[in-house]
Amino acid sequence: MQGARVIRLEDTEVVPLGSGSNYRPIVGDDAGSTPLRTGIQTCEAGYEVPLHCHPYMEVIHVLDGAFEFWMDGTPRETVILRRGDTLEIQAGAWHGFRVSGRETARLLGTHASPRRIVQYQEAGIGVDARGFRTPR
Repeated sequence: MQGARVIRLEDTEVVPLGSGSNYRPIVGDDAGSTPLRTGIQTCEAGYEVPLHCHPYMEVIHVLDGAFEFWMDGTPRETVILRRGDTLEIQAGAWHGFRVSGRETARLLGTHASPRRIVQYQEAGIGVDARGFRTPR
């Protein structure tokens, strides 16, 4: 199909994100060949991502399960997002999330950037060349 491309999830790379999670890039690559990046993250019960931010907007759509999201602040603002819910996160906003409940959860993340750029608030968390947190 000229001007369109079909991407099959089973054909995408699986990127491990430490214990209990993986990410499958869908649109976008390390060369920054598209104006945005999307991917599906699958997280087992108990998985948590600490406070981090991106210098661009991020949109998260929950596909399965439930996540507890929070923004940096006092008191900590939290919201439970379930299948079908979408979260819009502005550029530079510190946020984190964890799986809520005992079932595996999946989200579709869209980064308004050709490359994934992330900064973690907690000292000692590394980021690899592709912008993914290095396993602890």
